[in-house]
Amino acid sequence: QVHVVESGGGLVQAGGSLSLSCAASGSIHSIIAANWYRQAPDKERELVASINRGGGIDYAVSVKGRFTISRVNAQNTVYLQMNSLRPEDTAVYTCNFRGYDGALKQYDAWGQGTQVTVSS
Repeated sequence: QVHVVESGGGLVQAGGSLSLSCAASGSIHSIIAANWYRQAPDKERELVASINRGGGIDYAVSVKGRFTISRVNAQNTVYLQMNSLRPEDTAVYTCNFRGYDGALKQYDAWGQGTQVTVSS
């Protein structure tokens, strides 16, 4: 079983920065992709940023140029650096890992979510 634990988040003024981290543990053979999602009240969940095994990175248009996703493979950890934050970035941010576990079965593991609040 793969477990995901997030840290970071909190309250920041508009224009400020926050950093989120997310670590996967357990029976992990490989990580195919690591993703950050967010969901604001009364809105659909949105894929914010993703990084795949080959290092390919994608961002939502709304965060491109402001957010940076990175990873430390040896630690099964992924980070999301968020700069120039805006009130519309306020949401619960959730980390997701997908890959193969020690038994070579696919897993799709989610964190518990962390609140990011940007005040105007």
